[in-house]
Amino acid sequence: MMSEQHLHGIFVPTVTPFTADEEIDPVSCRRYVDRLLAYDIQGLVVGGTTGESPTLSWDEAASLLRMTQEAVREKGSRIPVVVGTGTSSTAASVKRTEDAGRLGADAVLVVVPYYSRPSQEGILAHFRRVSQVGVPVIVYEIPSRTGTRLSVDTARRIMELDGVIGMKDSTGDTSLLEALVQTTSKPVLCGEDQRLFDMLGRGARGGILASANIKTDVFVDMYRRFERGDTKGAAQAFTTVLPWMERLFSEPNPAPLKWLLARQGIIASDSLRLPMSPISQTLRTELEVLLQASS
Repeated sequence: MMSEQHLHGIFVPTVTPFTADEEIDPVSCRRYVDRLLAYDIQGLVVGGTTGESPTLSWDEAASLLRMTQEAVREKGSRIPVVVGTGTSSTAASVKRTEDAGRLGADAVLVVVPYYSRPSQEGILAHFRRVSQVGVPVIVYEIPSRTGTRLSVDTARRIMELDGVIGMKDSTGDTSLLEALVQTTSKPVLCGEDQRLFDMLGRGARGGILASANIKTDVFVDMYRRFERGDTKGAAQAFTTVLPWMERLFSEPNPAPLKWLLARQGIIASDSLRLPMSPISQTLRTELEVLLQASS
């Protein structure tokens, strides 16, 4: 299982490849994961937002976890595989986290409870309960999706829990990160792709980044350069992937990403489950231009 010392570098949240009739495509899944394992990434995250978690059953998420673990083992890799287990229900989150532990997940990604908009004390109690399962917990703070924003005090108290090893910060600014690095040694990872360089400069230890599915080598190189103190080289590398990030998030994630992966033959189809829908023709044209320019 993971510890906070393992939580650094580039983690790639995986898409869920579907067939044209919206069933999980195990052949595409294996080909896709094998490609990611060719790079020096520090971990994979299965069944998160990029994996279309709202439309996956837990059995499907568990199946994806097993397929990913199998690929990692057969490649002789030792990188951790994290699975999303957070829901708006504490009891369901606990149950999924227990299941993830039995399946050998290295850690779980647990989002702040959404929709019901609980109090700060309720959120703290939620994470306390999940962290007591015994599987390392990465807190996922993304107020644009949950409808609730952690206060600095609540975030600090959650990070103090023994079972919590770090946080994915998708708040969209650096205020929480800057406050936490003053009070905890536990790592905070960037979850807002276009803010990666800025957040590394303010104390983030890496990122869980959907756009790292594309130009993965550049993201790895950028992080390595930053760690070596080559901030100029890291900034230059980051600049080269900014146009990709801008397009990938110009329409709802992961639709643009799945279209690109299918266009490159990495997955067989860009199929999504409703309410996610295919990207516009305008965006397809823009992505084609980027592909041609980079070939």
